Amino acid sequence: MIINSRGLSLLLASIIAVITTAFLTLVPSILPAALAIAFGIAFCASYILIRLVLEFLFFRHITSIHDVLNNMRDKELSNLTKPTNKVSLNPLKKINREIYNYAERKQQEILELKRMETFRREFIADVSHELKTPIFAAQGFVHTLLDGAVEDKKVRTKFLKKAAKSLDGLDILVQDLLTISQMETGEIKMHFESFDIVRLTREVMDQLDGKAEKRDIEVSITGDDQKHFVRGDYQRIYQVLINLVSNAIKYTKKGGAVNIRFEESKDSITTFIKDNGRGIPPEDLSRIFERFYRVEKSRSKEKGGTGLGLAIVKHIMEGHDSTVDVESEVKKGSTFSFKLKKGKPVAHRFVEEEDEEDDYA
Repeated sequence: MIINSRGLSLLLASIIAVITTAFLTLVPSILPAALAIAFGIAFCASYILIRLVLEFLFFRHITSIHDVLNNMRDKELSNLTKPTNKVSLNPLKKINREIYNYAERKQQEILELKRMETFRREFIADVSHELKTPIFAAQGFVHTLLDGAVEDKKVRTKFLKKAAKSLDGLDILVQDLLTISQMETGEIKMHFESFDIVRLTREVMDQLDGKAEKRDIEVSITGDDQKHFVRGDYQRIYQVLINLVSNAIKYTKKGGAVNIRFEESKDSITTFIKDNGRGIPPEDLSRIFERFYRVEKSRSKEKGGTGLGLAIVKHIMEGHDSTVDVESEVKKGSTFSFKLKKGKPVAHRFVEEEDEEDDYA
């Protein structure tokens, strides 16, 4: 482009100099020396002016556009040089900026597609691995029975129970996968209502009481006698609390403690689940809500679970226009929290069922 610019400048400057000299020949009594000087001055001045104009207002932007188009052709969009955002009347500069913006959008789309492709591969690999474990276990027990162990009643019962347990785990995994898929596609709608989250938390504690006792972990609620009404999907928030409290119990050492407390602000109620367990390393905090992500893969396998609990929690809270926050320090514990909008005080949803139970008693 520089050669073309120089050549075009020489051509135009020569034409201007010739035309200028031709007009000066019409002046009476002008000397040939004056014509030569006029030609030289006209040529030099025109060349410098035209070269500057072409180089800075025309060819430079043409070169930039050419480079952008070449990079787009070669799919090297990351090498693009961003044009300045200064206001300019130069149409070529505007075209260059538009082409760059278009290329930048395409680069972002390419990066997103690559990210999604990587995620898809990892997801398929994770699902295959998670499905393989219970299937192979159940297969092993069934084939052992078919090979003759079925004749021994004691062995038969033991192996059938183990096969059933493996298939139950498989069913839970499939259900969790379906839940996440339905949440992402919008097939699961949230049914909002007002309820007392403190009472819901007590129900969760009753559900997990045996698990906590088994590990000698004290689970407590600060402000157990209070009422905090929130607006949300009762069943989904139940899932959130089950997952978070269960994880707190699971990853807290025997003899540890888990505390649940509530913080009220003007328009919302924040629920905190705090444990004094092993904590989460800083490099893992940003990934713990990803599907199948495990901080310690080998030890997490021993603890059980599908690796989808926190991913489900994340999707449920997004359905409530909220998020799950986490603060953690290694060897000191973790605190998970989520915020819900305040709800109107209402009667307990299971009052009638409790009354019926009292009648039977």
